[in-house]
Amino acid sequence: MTDQRTPTPAHRPAPTPTPTEAHPVTGLDDVVHQRVRLGILTVAHQARRVEFGFLRTTLDLTAGNLSQHLTVLEKAELISVEKGYEGRCPRTWIALTDTGRAALADEIAQLKRLISQVELPDARPD
Repeated sequence: MTDQRTPTPAHRPAPTPTPTEAHPVTGLDDVVHQRVRLGILTVAHQARRVEFGFLRTTLDLTAGNLSQHLTVLEKAELISVEKGYEGRCPRTWIALTDTGRAALADEIAQLKRLISQVELPDARPD
């Protein structure tokens, strides 16, 4: 049975978005939005390049888990991975690509749009 009541301020149907106003969640990129990968991109954004061990410690990940996420980001061309040595110690450095910087900026813009919708003043009376 459907509800035949007249909508009241507390029971108002959600506005239907116009075709040009897709919900912000539709603009989130699954590759970027995943919690660990978003963390990798934001830490890499804060530095010119970031060392694997620093990322592992900062994001509280195992080496294997971090490696898997880096592979996803590298295949998407969002990061570059450089292997080398610091003295005699092997090191892996990660840096954002131009594509990665643009993807992170777009993700943040979409998240801001989403947050602004959630923070709209509530029209319902107390």
